[in-house]
Amino acid sequence: MNFIENLTSVWDVLKNTDKPIILYGMGDGADKVLKEFERLGISPYGVMASDDFVRGQVFRGFTVKKFSDFEEELDDFIIALCFASQLEDVMSHIKSVAARRTMLVPSVPVFGDNIFNEAFYVDNESEINAAYDLLADDLSRRVFADIIRFQYTGELKYLDYCTTDKDEAFENILRLSGEEAYLDLGAYNGDTIEEFLRYSGSYRSITAFEPSSKSFKKLQEFCADMENVSLWQLGSYNKNTQINFNTKSGRNCAIDVSGTPVQVARVDAILCGKKITYAKLDVEGAERETFEGMENTIRLFKPKLNVAVYHRSEDLFALILQLHSLNPDYKFYLRHHPYIPHWDTNLYCV
Repeated sequence: MNFIENLTSVWDVLKNTDKPIILYGMGDGADKVLKEFERLGISPYGVMASDDFVRGQVFRGFTVKKFSDFEEELDDFIIALCFASQLEDVMSHIKSVAARRTMLVPSVPVFGDNIFNEAFYVDNESEINAAYDLLADDLSRRVFADIIRFQYTGELKYLDYCTTDKDEAFENILRLSGEEAYLDLGAYNGDTIEEFLRYSGSYRSITAFEPSSKSFKKLQEFCADMENVSLWQLGSYNKNTQINFNTKSGRNCAIDVSGTPVQVARVDAILCGKKITYAKLDVEGAERETFEGMENTIRLFKPKLNVAVYHRSEDLFALILQLHSLNPDYKFYLRHHPYIPHWDTNLYCV
């Protein structure tokens, strides 16, 4: 399939428009969008933030204004959304603004340098189609197609087409029991262990990795009264070594050359043959390396998997192909849960 046939790239729309472009947001996402703007020769008109965040601050040379300020100042304009949220009130506000002015979401990856544009799609078209063909149900294929189209066009409607609640995935695909041997990679402060227990009710064992010392202390506190729990202050990777991590970003603790040295390890080396029946991976762009480091577990035990596939532009298709090569018996399901942009797009493998 050609998923982008008759569609126009968000970057081409923004490059060729005669309307002023207003960036909505002033964090890391906006920095990445501006970097691509500079490469393409796109000049933004200004920067806006939600009303509660506007305090006269300056971002990249622009005085940050309210949406209403630009409505008074300009007859028409395009908004380029540059931040992410899963908060219901924030997403509702984004949609209310989008109902009044054209809003596009330039797709920049959380990690890596690959921008999802036409050249990227063409270069990876065969892998994209190969991953699509491995999906197990119609909803997964719809999610896959709509996420591709969202990343390419930046149009929010494609997220609306394919969003489902997390309950559907846990109840219809994972179907966790009280006998799971659970592996949590990127356990943060225990919130995903809490999520696991909400669906499983109980467990046989829990093994959890968390590289951030601050988050690890909270994880220890959360699990203090629990039995058969093994906690490791580690990141998961394809070898046992030290890697610099940015540990100041809460849940988004991730590899960063300017960060703090943190110990990482192969999952197989830590498990030493222990059987795992269910594993969750949200390891901030190190999913590929993590799979390489838990190859034996995947081949021998085929644990149910819950994998974040939104950190890198290639994750949506490359991780499916990698897992299929490690264990061709997996069935692959794709779901997108409420989030703007396409974060919380997860691959479920059973």
